Amino acid sequence: MRLPYFLRSGKNPKALYFARCLARGLVPPALCRARRDALLASIAERPDRDEIEARAAYCCRLDPAGAPAPLPAGAPRLRDQRMPWKGQVYYFDTREFLRFFPPELRWLHVPGDVTEVPPAPAIVKSRPIAEDRGGASGNAGAVLLNLNKVRHFVFVRDRLRFEDKLPRAVFRGKVKGKPKRIALFERHFGRPELDMGDTSSRAVRPEWAAPKLSLEDQLRFRYVLAIEGNDVASNLKWVLSSNSLAVMPRPEYETWFQEGLLLPGVHYVEIRPDYADLPEKLAWYDAHPAEAAAILDAAHAWVARFRDPGRERLVSLRVLDRYFRATGQR
Repeated sequence: MRLPYFLRSGKNPKALYFARCLARGLVPPALCRARRDALLASIAERPDRDEIEARAAYCCRLDPAGAPAPLPAGAPRLRDQRMPWKGQVYYFDTREFLRFFPPELRWLHVPGDVTEVPPAPAIVKSRPIAEDRGGASGNAGAVLLNLNKVRHFVFVRDRLRFEDKLPRAVFRGKVKGKPKRIALFERHFGRPELDMGDTSSRAVRPEWAAPKLSLEDQLRFRYVLAIEGNDVASNLKWVLSSNSLAVMPRPEYETWFQEGLLLPGVHYVEIRPDYADLPEKLAWYDAHPAEAAAILDAAHAWVARFRDPGRERLVSLRVLDRYFRATGQR
């Protein structure tokens, strides 16, 4: 008997996520605040201190040592944060680290899929990638935290070798209302080297409709298409942790995963924004397994940067520390 999709999807179980969040809420915030300075000071003694500081500076490009970037006078204080009826994951993910800071501090938060830089410095899940792919401060007002991570931060243990997988590319995801995905389907749907399906409740075209595939089923393919939807491609994290190659155009948006620093041809297989060279790229990597292996090694090394819970906590605290100091709050 085949299990229902939600039991075999391979994604993070939300019940376990919410249980952990509720357990975390039993810890008095005063204890967290008492530990904050010691945790931040411990960064200087760690062998990965440069990595922590670099990641924090990338996610919060506001300069704590420069002129303050003040928040509006009516910006809410941390003590006023309340769990909403919808979007509870954003509440729990921000609360996990805000509880380490004084409740009188002010902040701004834009939940959901953010594709524009907020007018005032705000905590966000996603933002546009700076034009120079990492050095500009044009998106400094969008400060990244790892939000909605139960959906976006999924990693896998892939025991199937690249060369033992099907020499095809797979895509499953919602297409309706997502121009980049519609363009992909219009150009290549039906090609024998591609297995693509629209999982929208009402597919853009009837022939595009297909049932969802579990992560395990998708990882039977050598290539997984990571195509941006509302903002980032939500499957990119688990694809880079697997033994399948991520295939995508250069991304336009980024999250805590720092997609703007991923290098085409190093961490993923780059294709043109119009997808014209997709079949050619698949054939090339089928014929060059050594190059495919090199990309997989680099992708796995990138994912490894985000697997240490202790480091993730310190980066998150440093990001918020930079945010509060850069907005003129001490």
